[in-house]
Amino acid sequence: MELLDKLNWRYAAKAMNGEKVAEDKIERILEAARLAPTSSGLQPFEIMVISNQEVKEKIRPVAWNQSVITDCSHLLVFAAWDTYTEDRINYMFDLTNTIRGFKNEGWENYRQMLLSAYPQKDAEENFNHAARQTYIAFSQAIAAAAFEGVDATPIEGFEPDAVDEILGLRAKGLRSAVLLPIGYRKEDEDWLVNLVKVRKPMEDLVTVID
Repeated sequence: MELLDKLNWRYAAKAMNGEKVAEDKIERILEAARLAPTSSGLQPFEIMVISNQEVKEKIRPVAWNQSVITDCSHLLVFAAWDTYTEDRINYMFDLTNTIRGFKNEGWENYRQMLLSAYPQKDAEENFNHAARQTYIAFSQAIAAAAFEGVDATPIEGFEPDAVDEILGLRAKGLRSAVLLPIGYRKEDEDWLVNLVKVRKPMEDLVTVID
C-alpha cells in the first residue's frame, strides 16, 4: 500500500522551487532505473544527470520554455542508443559472463541470435526499439522518485536534435528520448497541485480473460 499511496501523491509538477534533492535520494532513483528490466538485458540507454545550471538554461528554450527545466534540482535526460551494434551487444553478454563467473551454451547461442539480427536492421528501427526500453527505466525512476517523496515531471515536449547537440549525444551514439526534471513542487505557482488525480476506472482499463 505504501507504494500506491506514493503514486497517488505524485503528479507532474508544473513548477519547482529550486530546492536541492539530497544525493542519496538521487542515487536511489538512478539505481531503480538501472535495475529496470530491458529486452535481452541489453540496457540500451544512458542517463545524463544535469545539475549544472548553465546547461539547464541552454535546454529550457528547446523544451517549450518549461520552468521546471531550470527550477529543478537535477534534470535527467534519458538517451537511447542510436542503434544496436555488435560491440554493444557483446559488451552486455561479456559483462554477464564475468559477473556470473561462467559461460552458458544457451546464453551464448542467444548472443549469436541477437548478433545475427539487430545490427543488420535499420538504425531508426533499432533506435525506436531502444527508446521503448528506455521508457521502462524512465517509468521506474518516476516511481522511485515518488517513493522518495521527490517530484518528477515527465517531459516529451522538447526538440531532441537540439538537446542532442547541447549534450553532444550523437558523438556518443546516443539520442535523447525523454526528459525527467527532479525536484520539489512550488505549490503557490503550480496550477495542478490541488487538482484531483484523474485516471480511467479499472473496468475501462483492464480486461480480464479467465
